[in-house]
Amino acid sequence: MPRPLLEVADLTVTYDRFLALDGVDLAVPEGMVVALLGPNGAGKSTLLKTVAGLVPAAGGTISLRGRSLDGLAAHDRFRQGVCLIPEGRGIFPALTVNENLRLALGGNEVATQRVVDYFPVLGTRRKQLAGTLSGGEQQMLALARAIGSDPHLLMADELSLGLAPLLVKTITETLERLHNEEGRTILLVEQYATHALRLADLVYILNRGRLVFAGEPDELRKSKVLADSYLGA
Repeated sequence: MPRPLLEVADLTVTYDRFLALDGVDLAVPEGMVVALLGPNGAGKSTLLKTVAGLVPAAGGTISLRGRSLDGLAAHDRFRQGVCLIPEGRGIFPALTVNENLRLALGGNEVATQRVVDYFPVLGTRRKQLAGTLSGGEQQMLALARAIGSDPHLLMADELSLGLAPLLVKTITETLERLHNEEGRTILLVEQYATHALRLADLVYILNRGRLVFAGEPDELRKSKVLADSYLGA
């Protein structure tokens, strides 16, 4: 097993009096795809946002390659190599595709060309307002930062949400390509458990803020009760 890139220990997050995460331990080995699954409201998005520095932790520790991220602002965590592609796409709809790419990639033309190589349609839409793109094209644009900035850890939150099956296949294949061809380490929250399990080397399941399963995809597939209970499989 490769060394952990990301280590989360005893992580606790509260919203007012609501306990969103309750002592969660999680490790993402370097160069692997880890799927984080569970029912709605389980705390999956909260965990990603906390690692990214968008939500404060009430307790526990987060480290990247053994270096603590605790207390660092979101932009500093990004500089350390933590990239979150949030649910809801996270683009600037009033700006053009080109302006979005320039902001995401700091004007790096080499990185921009890499994005266009992955998604040629964006190259033909560079003067178009991002808000007028189709849902799938907006999701491609949201992935631009992850493709162009070469993060150590890519966290993807429900990238397939609201997309047609063909576009879901395209997004899934893009993540697979980032992993297989570029060795990206990916922490994936995905509504389609079958897609996530096809990509994943390891799986964690959250329920009501607590970890209820950690293991390999085959272990989860063999446990029909577990899959039925938490994934609706």
